[in-house]
Amino acid sequence: MDGLILPIDKPAGWTSFDVVAKLRGGLKWKKIGHAGTLDPAATGLLIVLCGDSTTRTDEFMELGKSYRATVQLGVITDSDDLDGQVIEQREVQCQCDSIERQLLRMRGEISQRPPAFSAIQVGGKRSYKLARVGKAVDLPERAVHIYDISGISLDLPFVSFDVHCSKGTYIRSIARDLGEKLGCGGTLAQLRRTAIGPYHVADAFTLPLALKHPEFRGNQR
Repeated sequence: MDGLILPIDKPAGWTSFDVVAKLRGGLKWKKIGHAGTLDPAATGLLIVLCGDSTTRTDEFMELGKSYRATVQLGVITDSDDLDGQVIEQREVQCQCDSIERQLLRMRGEISQRPPAFSAIQVGGKRSYKLARVGKAVDLPERAVHIYDISGISLDLPFVSFDVHCSKGTYIRSIARDLGEKLGCGGTLAQLRRTAIGPYHVADAFTLPLALKHPEFRGNQR
């Protein structure tokens, strides 16, 4: 086996690097990496590339991605998710039809401002490192494509939905922008990546199962 494409269902609390490091040690591949970071609090599909498959990283990064997301309205955080510090809390007085309408208006090609707590380079440093020490980070907006938003479920102050989007899309930004449009603020409460291109989380392996699978062990010692 010269290469391996290994879909993993990442558990909450693990960084993408944690998953790669665990698999590197357990499966004994010299070359191993992932094709698209998931935040530690997020769960779901993480594609791990081993051996010669690591040369295909850019190919996988270009693929569209799908998520199931839950936004908590009425809460504003510095990281645009519940892992961050709460900046402000507001009363939620939104009508359900207004929430759905504003969410669906985000479909198509939109201009999106990435969260300050992101891995984008700013002057040679990661944006999240600057944000952690209290330095102001003003990231420029970028064009992304929201192919579809569906499966909207409301249990206020929580709003859940499925989103299919292009590479470079931040679901935390969708949460923040939805809250801004509604005037009550919003932050990402939960996120699960369900698909990357043709790969689906239903076909992914848990870490324990992947580590026990004899066919996944590398021949590069």
